[in-house]
Amino acid sequence: MNHSEIVSFLWGVADLIRDTFKRGKYQDVILPLTVLRRLDCVLAGTKEKVLKRQAELKGKGLQDLDAQLRRASGFAFYNTSRYDFEKLLADAPHLAANLRNYIAGFSANMREVLEKFDFDNTISKLDEAGLLFQVLDRFKNVDLHPDRIDNPTMGTIFEELIRKFNEALNENPGEHFTPRDVVHLMVDVMLAGDAARIRHKGVVCTVYDPCCGSGGMLMITKEHITVGLRKNRDVLRPAINKNAEIHLFGQEVNPETWAVSKSDLFMKDPTGRDADNIAYGSTLSNDRHAGKTFDYLIANPPYGKDWKRDEDTVRAEHERSSAGRFGPGLPRISDGQLLFLLHMLAHAKNPQGGGSRIAIIMNGSPLFTGDAGSGESAIRRFILEHDLIEALIALPEQLFYNTGIATYVWVVTNRKAAARSGKVQLIDATSFWVPMRKSLGDKRREIPIERAQDILSILADFRDGDTRKVTKDGKEEEVVVSRVFPATHFGFRKITVERPLRFNFHARDRIGRVEDAKGFQALAQSKKKGPAGAKEIAEGRALQEAVRTLLGGLPDTLVKDREEFEHLLDAAAKSEGVKLAAPVRKAVLSALAERDEAAAICRDEDGNPEADTELRDTESVPLPYGEDPVDAEAVPASVRAFFEREVKPHVPDAWIDTARRDPKDGGVGLVGYEINFNRYFYRYVPPRPIEEIEADIRAIEKDIVRQLAEITGTARPL
Repeated sequence: MNHSEIVSFLWGVADLIRDTFKRGKYQDVILPLTVLRRLDCVLAGTKEKVLKRQAELKGKGLQDLDAQLRRASGFAFYNTSRYDFEKLLADAPHLAANLRNYIAGFSANMREVLEKFDFDNTISKLDEAGLLFQVLDRFKNVDLHPDRIDNPTMGTIFEELIRKFNEALNENPGEHFTPRDVVHLMVDVMLAGDAARIRHKGVVCTVYDPCCGSGGMLMITKEHITVGLRKNRDVLRPAINKNAEIHLFGQEVNPETWAVSKSDLFMKDPTGRDADNIAYGSTLSNDRHAGKTFDYLIANPPYGKDWKRDEDTVRAEHERSSAGRFGPGLPRISDGQLLFLLHMLAHAKNPQGGGSRIAIIMNGSPLFTGDAGSGESAIRRFILEHDLIEALIALPEQLFYNTGIATYVWVVTNRKAAARSGKVQLIDATSFWVPMRKSLGDKRREIPIERAQDILSILADFRDGDTRKVTKDGKEEEVVVSRVFPATHFGFRKITVERPLRFNFHARDRIGRVEDAKGFQALAQSKKKGPAGAKEIAEGRALQEAVRTLLGGLPDTLVKDREEFEHLLDAAAKSEGVKLAAPVRKAVLSALAERDEAAAICRDEDGNPEADTELRDTESVPLPYGEDPVDAEAVPASVRAFFEREVKPHVPDAWIDTARRDPKDGGVGLVGYEINFNRYFYRYVPPRPIEEIEADIRAIEKDIVRQLAEITGTARPL
């Protein structure tokens, strides 16, 4: 059977258990039994040897048998129970007890893996429903031995099963597994340009995935280096270095997928070294590989998933600045993708130690979400100002199993080639796909090997304006697929532009507004009770009446200067013997004022113009490429030039708020970074000629008339 037939065969167990287990619980049965059957097949050839060796060693009174039994099994794990699937089914009346005995017979490292499935409860449920024998018998009839189902194919089977479980659970689109065509591309761009390094005799490379799932990215990376690019067991591209020593490291928070990954690695590597390096737990709050650095780092973090469960630890590390993983900034709580990128950067080797290359796939949000001063922008700023982004690759939509969203591969490194220094390459690969013969959930497209190789060529050529012929809407056209920009191209300085406050005043026409002013109404209110409160209210009402009289005596004219009107108001109050407290005076002025562009500028006590908050605006000034000297007010030259060119001609009375400064460089305005990917590959498509549109409308009208005539049996010319 091929992998699709095996998946269908195993998924067929659902027909047996559908009355006992809810659809979302099928994985509790199918996944652990698939792992158990694989282990059973793997150990079958050495099972008797292990049992014999165990008996010999116990006869000699030895207690610590682990190393000897590993050697006997040929793997880093073993099973000392006398049962296997055949013997379990031969004793049907005691199947549940014997199955538990069989699981308990595994070595401690494999029992730790199997315990993550919480399978004991599932055994009880199957046994009580009278289904345990039928289910186990079905699994016995599929041969999962590595000689028949190699490790890459088994990995595909696991991921296909997990995809089906996710569909059954109707999981969030962010909870998905990375299709193999995408993984192969990510591995290739991560290793791009490093063939000479990897070919060195005796080379040792470390690869890390902080959210490794079932381990597919790690295993495919190792395979690309030591075996080559394969498809259906055929080697399409030879190994980079078949003798390279590749050490895999990972961490996974989901217990079932962690167990799948760990068990699979135990079977792939007889030493058990890679399996031992797969840690369990939340990467963000419990970094199980703290202090380690790696040559290559690859990940597909969950999209749009919050990090509330990790918040305390993440914020504490952020407060530690460069001593923690998240010093550059924190994204909004609803999406933790950029936290994984920061985590990976914290685990990169420093350039003096050889540096690292990173490939991480994320949706569009990390590219542009968050304005200047936000956590997302601060993270992008850190990455771009430290010249860490080599390339960003936009992939086609509809590549993933249960989401059709746009995704981008970030190629990040701290050892760029000299020609790439200070520059970022954007690659538009959104048209590099072919339709699948059969959709898998939302996955309707795939990236064929030849298009993936073309993406690698575009990356290697590093040409601004590089083009390719693509087919869009049935037409072939040549489009730009590569743009190269300096890193500062994506930065901007967001400045605040103020305009002066201008008011006119009219006492007689607007006196009614004073009655509605809270400060005026508060005069006739008191928090005191009894006579004291009544006295305070009476005094307040008397003052209200005095204010009414005072305002009624002001000139019945429109005053276009606040200072002039304040003089009139204060003089009238003095004349009437009315003392206006600051809150009352403010309420009166506010009620009688209206904005007026023709009025005089309102000024503060020092004679400076007051800013009108309703006219306040911001401008995003592109960062220059190179030096940007500042003036005495710390206004960068680029900002001053932009302001004089783009703002002053339209609003001559405007000015820059020099009090709002960037906390990092002290310059006026906040520095932000964003990458609006589509802007750089936008192609203008002119509208169709009006004559064509009119002809189409007439044709549709004629067709409607014809159909109506057929229905009614009449004919009427249009």
